[in-house]
Amino acid sequence: QVQLVESGGGSVQAGGSLRLSCTASGFTMSRYCMAWFRQGPGKALEKVADSDADGGTDFGRDVKGRAAISRDNAKNTLYLQLNSLQPDDSGVYYCAADRYSCLQARDRESGAGHWGQGTQITVSS
Repeated sequence: QVQLVESGGGSVQAGGSLRLSCTASGFTMSRYCMAWFRQGPGKALEKVADSDADGGTDFGRDVKGRAAISRDNAKNTLYLQLNSLQPDDSGVYYCAADRYSCLQARDRESGAGHWGQGTQITVSS
């Protein structure tokens, strides 16, 4: 059974940093494109970053330069480091995985791939 469990969310002051973890089980993470998405209050789901099986990474425009995505395939764990956090970064952060392509936000509605339950980040000014 595929499972993705996010952790590391919490409350932080503007300018601070957080490191999120996503522990995967039920599949071999090294073969998957892994991604982080987020959804702020009243906002659409958006991709934060992804890490494909070949080691390539991509970042959303709003976090470029402030985010780092990494993976430890031996531990089946994905990480997201977010720095210089701002209130607009607040929201629920989701981990997602797919064997054949890097997921997009629309894929959550269609049921493609695998998704975690999310972890909340709240950034106060």
